[in-house]
Amino acid sequence: MSFRVVRSSKFRHVYGQALKREQCYDNIRVSKSSWDATFCAVNPKFLAIIVESAGGGAFIVLPHNKVGRLAADHPLVGGHKGPVLDIAWCPHNDNVIASGSEDCVVKVWHIPDGGLIKTLTEPVVDLVCHQRRVGLVLWHPTALNVLLTAGSDNQVVIWNVGTGEALVKLDCHPDIVYSACFNWDGSQLLTTCKDKKIRMINPRTGEVESEAICHEGSKATRAIFLRHGLVFTTGFSKMSERQYSLRTPDALNEPIVMVELDTSNGVMFPLYDPDTNLVYLCGKGDSVIRYFEITAEPPFVHYINTFQTPDPQRGIGMMPKRGCDVTSCEISRFYRLNNSGLCQVITMTVPRKSELFQEDLYPDTLGDSSALTAEEWIEGKDAEPILISLKDGYKPPESKATISVTKRNILDKGSSKGSKTQNQTQVSDKTLQEFADEIRKLKAMIVKHENRIRALEAEVALSKANADEDGSGGDGLNTGHTLGEDEV
Repeated sequence: MSFRVVRSSKFRHVYGQALKREQCYDNIRVSKSSWDATFCAVNPKFLAIIVESAGGGAFIVLPHNKVGRLAADHPLVGGHKGPVLDIAWCPHNDNVIASGSEDCVVKVWHIPDGGLIKTLTEPVVDLVCHQRRVGLVLWHPTALNVLLTAGSDNQVVIWNVGTGEALVKLDCHPDIVYSACFNWDGSQLLTTCKDKKIRMINPRTGEVESEAICHEGSKATRAIFLRHGLVFTTGFSKMSERQYSLRTPDALNEPIVMVELDTSNGVMFPLYDPDTNLVYLCGKGDSVIRYFEITAEPPFVHYINTFQTPDPQRGIGMMPKRGCDVTSCEISRFYRLNNSGLCQVITMTVPRKSELFQEDLYPDTLGDSSALTAEEWIEGKDAEPILISLKDGYKPPESKATISVTKRNILDKGSSKGSKTQNQTQVSDKTLQEFADEIRKLKAMIVKHENRIRALEAEVALSKANADEDGSGGDGLNTGHTLGEDEV
């Protein structure tokens, strides 16, 4: 007798569900750029999508409650002179977003709570270093205000956004960098390049610690660090078949797993959830989202299921875990961009009968607080990301960044939320009092001028009456002169 043993996993029955069209975002002119990027970035406050824009590049930022059909004249973020190629929200400040463009400039923007009222053209800071278009922007997972950018000039630059200075310039790639990813604590950097190689780099020194052929095909490859140090890659074989692989950092040239998926020609973006160890594969031009679970048991990468949709996707964004709905056992949420201009919201849910908080589905997850400053990180200090519990749900805080141009730190957070709110209240009350005093003074001045005008009008009328009386008893010359003046 033979028994088929089914693998035990709490994610075997994860299913995807698309929300109704009324709960999605419609009439979005998604970018037609051929650049291999997701064109979409999401955080618990906002959804950002790169759009077509005449006379430069732009992207749209929407609060999550602004669902439905968008107006054609909706405000944009539009300060770039060329098409925007990539955008990324800051993991430590939900109001700050970075954008890279064909105009060779990286811009960092501050989005006010509630979204934009008018088109935003003034960034907080411009980061100018690249000689050719910038197609990749990536924030550091633990250090505050540390941003990585990569351009078609084969340069990778790591910035301190707070001061606008380049901390490190990595010049170890002979061709265009396709993707980059920091490890769990941000101490190592993983890149894929057009020369088909995958490189593990020390981001502070630029030293290449190891490198290997990633995939044999000539099309774009992607690589990400998993939470416990393994490396997951996607790419193409020599016969242009799409593949994924799993590797150890110590032996990048010897994949643990190498699996061929299909013969489609769209680049696959691996989206990773470190809490559940699930990897979602979303191909450009595909109409499916495949998801896999990474475990310590062979074959290590376990296929779970495929979410099928009727329309191909141009781009996709993944909500951080702190933005998911824990009451409905939602473990992931995706925002799919269709060619028709619809941004479709898809929820991935684990079916559970209980309505209580499921601790096994929601371990402590990445929070919105940084573990290090940029100065501490560049000096060589490493730290694990600060985790938070979702047991009572997550509420996005008010705007954290005080946007004021300072020499040291432009995007610094307030030291404590309470003291900051109190200071803001004091300032606003003082301002209101000043306005009230000014208005009172203006009213008094207006009354004074009105009284003076009335007195002057009375004097003029009296003098005219006296002049008329004097003229009526004369020889008539004054009267004729007056009539002449009236006629003129």
